[in-house]
Amino acid sequence: MVFTNKVIGLFKQLKKWHLFQVIVLLILILMLSFFGLLFYFTKDADISGLKNELPQPTVFYDVNGKVASKVSANKNEGIPIKAVPASLKNAIIAIEDHRFYKHNGVDLIGTTRALFRDLRAGGMVEGGSTITQQLTKNTILTSEKTLKRKMQEVFLAIAVERKYSKSEILQMYMNQIYFGDGAYGIKQAASKYFAKDVQDLSVSQSALLAGLIKAPSALNPYKHMEKATERRNLVLAAMKEQGYITNTQYQKAKTEKIVLNNNGGDPFRGKYPYYVDQVLDEAIKRYGFTQDELLTGGFRIYTELNPTMQAAIEETYQDNSLFPKGTDRLVQSGGVLLDPKTGGVRAIIGGRGVHTFRGYNRASQLKAQPGSSFKPIAVYTPALEEGWKITDMLKDEPMKFGSYQPSNYDHQYAGEVPMYEAVKESKNVSAVWLLNEIGMDKGVDSVKRFGIPLDKEDENLSMALGGLHNGVSPLEMAEAFSVFPNKGSRIKAHVIKKIVDPEGNVVSEWKGKKVRVTTKAVSDHMTTMLLGVVEEGTGKEAKIPGRETAGKTGSTQVPIKGINGLKDQWFVGYTPQLVGSFWVGYDQTDADHYMTPTSGTGASVVFSKVMEKSLRGASNQSFNVPHIAPLIEKRKKEEEKSNFQEHFNNEVQRWEDKWNKQIEKWRNKIKGRD
Repeated sequence: MVFTNKVIGLFKQLKKWHLFQVIVLLILILMLSFFGLLFYFTKDADISGLKNELPQPTVFYDVNGKVASKVSANKNEGIPIKAVPASLKNAIIAIEDHRFYKHNGVDLIGTTRALFRDLRAGGMVEGGSTITQQLTKNTILTSEKTLKRKMQEVFLAIAVERKYSKSEILQMYMNQIYFGDGAYGIKQAASKYFAKDVQDLSVSQSALLAGLIKAPSALNPYKHMEKATERRNLVLAAMKEQGYITNTQYQKAKTEKIVLNNNGGDPFRGKYPYYVDQVLDEAIKRYGFTQDELLTGGFRIYTELNPTMQAAIEETYQDNSLFPKGTDRLVQSGGVLLDPKTGGVRAIIGGRGVHTFRGYNRASQLKAQPGSSFKPIAVYTPALEEGWKITDMLKDEPMKFGSYQPSNYDHQYAGEVPMYEAVKESKNVSAVWLLNEIGMDKGVDSVKRFGIPLDKEDENLSMALGGLHNGVSPLEMAEAFSVFPNKGSRIKAHVIKKIVDPEGNVVSEWKGKKVRVTTKAVSDHMTTMLLGVVEEGTGKEAKIPGRETAGKTGSTQVPIKGINGLKDQWFVGYTPQLVGSFWVGYDQTDADHYMTPTSGTGASVVFSKVMEKSLRGASNQSFNVPHIAPLIEKRKKEEEKSNFQEHFNNEVQRWEDKWNKQIEKWRNKIKGRD
């Protein structure tokens, strides 16, 4: 009986052992199946959405090679892992994934623990995600809490660990995670909360930022300081427990007061927006880049920008008193400052009011009739080239040229005036008469040499007064007028010097060349006459105190019958070292929107203010050309002398007539006596 019981017990024991083997075998099969599935699904897992890149802004450098502005389409800006202090890396690992360096993307222990809690709760309440899983969720997957999405997260995390090192994964994670309050990536977070570079963060500050990752909004220290502090202390405790910091460091960091500072934004981001717009536009049109490449490629663009001059033009455009008052719309304006010797655009502004990224730039995209500011280009330069002198007399009287009958703006006529006088007083009839005298083809050729394109419709006598079919921009006029201070040569206006890619390769570079437009003698004669415009004539409001300034006014009339007002107002002028071109007017002129001339406002005044500020501290240079004041004085004396001679002759004639009459009386008396 005893033997039988032993046999039966042994048999039962064998059955139990066999059952245990079966269970173990089943578990092994399940595990092998699980890992087989992992291998199968991760082998071809698409992780192309994950890029180990450091998003960098495109940086713009000024003419002196210093950083002037930055722009980027990326919401965050990357930083290499080697620039991140150990305290910050350890803080994130301690609180988010303390087994980060021990697993291959998925922490089975952590996941199992989270799974049991989810089953107990009857839903997905705890993630149990590793840093690698969080990275895939944030960059490749959605944040929905479903079993399918969780499985995808696991497969992708393992695939990521196969391709990237732990340092690369941590770098991508830290540069893409959201830290709250609009801060994406650790660089923005350090700036947003502490106004610091990442490498300068203390242990306490690192712990606070690491603590925000779990719930960025709920733990935002700007709104929930107490919760943020509690979370920081929890992170510090985890760091101490895992051996990342000593007890002394823990105590010191825990008692460190949290001082927030939101003044750490990049001072260069978004600076000088109109100049940046022009740079992007030139890079796209002249060098073939796309906007997306320029905003995401991390290029370094070296420009012709002068920050002092750009600041001067932007500051001036904030002074509404310098511009004509609008009715229900803003009177708009666009302006350019150009270095005549290099063609480099030193400053540019495309409008007043709110700036729109790559919106309408009135400095470079405007097409408006230039009015009388076109006369030096279309009429007086080619006339001087044909041998006319600035003292030659031009007709100034009402006349018709076929069906075309120009008139002076003030409807006053002197019969005839010297050329310098016609320029000084902006005589319309004299300019049209002179263009007719030298020939239309000479005027057209001159305009094209100055770099201004013409349509066939422009080739008529109204071109003398800027009556162009499409019109010109301030940038085109600045380039054209640069011929005069540059002694007859023109260099294409441009904003870009070179473009360098992130690897340091020069991918585009400006290679300009001088174009001979006219002779030095002709350009000097034009400068003499244009000095007269500012010193003695219609451009007096454009004077720059203490500096020789030459230039030409221009305006166009409202093309609506019965309305006496201005549509466009121009001043294009220069000193020996700088050209300024400014347009003022409504974007759309109609019966309710036009300008009436007001002293102290308009293009000439804006030119004067911008140029004065821009050249403050610059050397006071001279054109070294004659001024017209002596010519005016000489002509005045000649007129006085002529008038005196005429008066003397008239007096002599009067006395002679009187004497002759007296003699005649005496003769008659003698005859009567006889």
